[in-house]
Amino acid sequence: MVFQVFILFIGFGLAVSGGVSLIIYLNLLTTGMGIIDYLLFVSTRIECYLFLVGILIITLTIYLPRRKNNTYL
Repeated sequence: MVFQVFILFIGFGLAVSGGVSLIIYLNLLTTGMGIIDYLLFVSTRIECYLFLVGILIITLTIYLPRRKNNTYL
C-alpha cells in the first residue's frame, strides 16, 4: 500500500512538471507560432513525454489491483 502511494506521488510529480512546462511553452503562441508549429515543437521536448509517463503511472497505480498478502496464516 505504501509503495503504491509512493509510485502514485512519483507519477503525480512527473505529470505536474510536464504539465507546467507545456503551459509555459504556450507562450510561444504569442510569438507568432501556429497551433501546428506548437504541437510539433512540444512533441520534440522531453517534458511532453514526462507528462504522458506521469499520467500513465497515475492510471496504473489507481486501476491495477493490489496484491493481497496472507501472512496471518
